[in-house]
Amino acid sequence: MSRIGAIEENGFAVLHRLFPSEYLDCVLEHRLSPRRSRAGVRHALGVAPVEELARHQVPMELAVEVLGADGFPYRATLFDKSPQANWLVVGHQDTALPLQSRRETPGWGPWSTKEEIDYAHAPAAALCQVLALPVSFDNSTVENGPLGVLPQTHTPGVPGDDAIHELSTRISPVDLREPQRRRCGD
Repeated sequence: MSRIGAIEENGFAVLHRLFPSEYLDCVLEHRLSPRRSRAGVRHALGVAPVEELARHQVPMELAVEVLGADGFPYRATLFDKSPQANWLVVGHQDTALPLQSRRETPGWGPWSTKEEIDYAHAPAAALCQVLALPVSFDNSTVENGPLGVLPQTHTPGVPGDDAIHELSTRISPVDLREPQRRRCGD
């Protein structure tokens, strides 16, 4: 099945090894040390190696393939989980989008502020124009909290927390773990 076909049918596509290991290792070498909140950075597009990765030809071509020529990176979140620092994220659908300014508009809200940036929960019409492109730098295991997704849950609109919990009891998450990748020097 094509990437577009998988996204349309399941709401996602799993694409392993889009970047050479050497490229990801070089990004990691830049010691990503911006202001952190728990085990990550919310607004990481201001971090040069993250911005470079977001604007790299590979994710840009994928975004254009899915969203059309107007696709552009607008947000990056960097998770750096470890046994010492973790960022617990319960099952959810990403619906809060960062916006330049607060404008009360029907269908948008409630509003919140995270690290001095205004966010609003977006309606389904806006969310279908957003494509999340997670990139894993490390091998994900069940023990270190890999991203999990529920297939075919992208079309019922914007479910509430109770609906998401109910879906998670009926649908098994897809294992997004990447096969082991070798690091330079291994």
